[in-house]
Amino acid sequence: MPLTDTWLKKNLGKERADLHIETDQDGLSVRVTPKGKITFQMRYRYAGKQVRLDLGSYPNISLKDARAELQKMKAVLETGYDPRVHKKIEIHKITEAVTFEELFRDWYKKYVMQNKKSHHQILRSFELYVFPKVGSLPCDQITLHHWLDLLEAHVEGSESITDRILANTKQCLNWGINRKLIELNPIRHISGKLDLNIKKNRTVRVLSDDEVSLILGVSDHSKTSLKNVLFFKLCLFYGNRYSELRIALKSHFDFKNNTWTVPPENHKTGEESKRSIVRPIIEEIKPWLQAAMDLSNSDYIFPNAKSNEPMGRSGPTDMPYNFMQYARRRMGIEMKHWSFHDLRRTARTNFSAFTSRDIAELMVGHVMPGEQATYDYYDYQEEMAKAYKKWWDKLESLTN
Repeated sequence: MPLTDTWLKKNLGKERADLHIETDQDGLSVRVTPKGKITFQMRYRYAGKQVRLDLGSYPNISLKDARAELQKMKAVLETGYDPRVHKKIEIHKITEAVTFEELFRDWYKKYVMQNKKSHHQILRSFELYVFPKVGSLPCDQITLHHWLDLLEAHVEGSESITDRILANTKQCLNWGINRKLIELNPIRHISGKLDLNIKKNRTVRVLSDDEVSLILGVSDHSKTSLKNVLFFKLCLFYGNRYSELRIALKSHFDFKNNTWTVPPENHKTGEESKRSIVRPIIEEIKPWLQAAMDLSNSDYIFPNAKSNEPMGRSGPTDMPYNFMQYARRRMGIEMKHWSFHDLRRTARTNFSAFTSRDIAELMVGHVMPGEQATYDYYDYQEEMAKAYKKWWDKLESLTN
């Protein structure tokens, strides 16, 4: 007679003198030990020999589930594979499953660091927004809906970060598939534009005067180190690429001639233009620069905290997030996401109110257009200094 739930409940934990086998149907049976432990088994023949495979113990697996597992294993048997081997492989997949964080860090170490200049930003985005949500889950158990929920939660705050996470997650999962580390990439065909409504080249972030005032206040009152606060304020003041200041040497700052020189190898357009970026140092900014130098025991004005090497790429990327967290937790203010590049864009936008377009472009280190770049070697230090002085006055008013 077929097994029933009533029979199983009656015999569970019931002691008996000998081991007992009770058959069901289609090759299913249960083994009952003298102490009443019940185990579902599949009876079948493989390579001419009678074989039994344990499917699970009752009540951890129900009679209904045991019959479903039996049919699954019979399908495996029909393909010519031994269900015992198939079962071991399944167990191995579960116990040895690669978590997403493990896969990502492996991909990051072996591929991203060598091939992507912005690898520090990529890693930080995943540390902040992805690992806390799905980092500990096995990759093949993270569903399409898991990923969509995570991505959609960030679109409104920052489309650029969401697009970065989507693109790099797809690449990471494909990398894992190619190396047989995982089997699935559920977001392979997800499009940032079509599925998440990410519109590239949309008008990007420029901080308002109120926001500038807020973050200046946060920088002064949060627990951010003085070195990092000075780095932030100098980037906001000069509108420079943060890498130009991150790798700047003390010797690049000439207080006698009041200039900060960024050599060609230290800025984005230097390889093509072969020209340095030279910015004026106004009197008001000197105390910030001098304070930064006094804090540094290195040739670099902003060295790494644990070495004499320049500040790491990831250092500046943490500050906006920390400032936004402080504003939210301590002041109850939810700031729209901003980055160091948004500070640069904010400074450039304000420069237009204080000087001509050409001078404003030189202040942020852009190359002069057309033939002007070839023939015009005037330094414009006086004109830039006047604009920086007006920008300083505005920042002072916003601070107050």
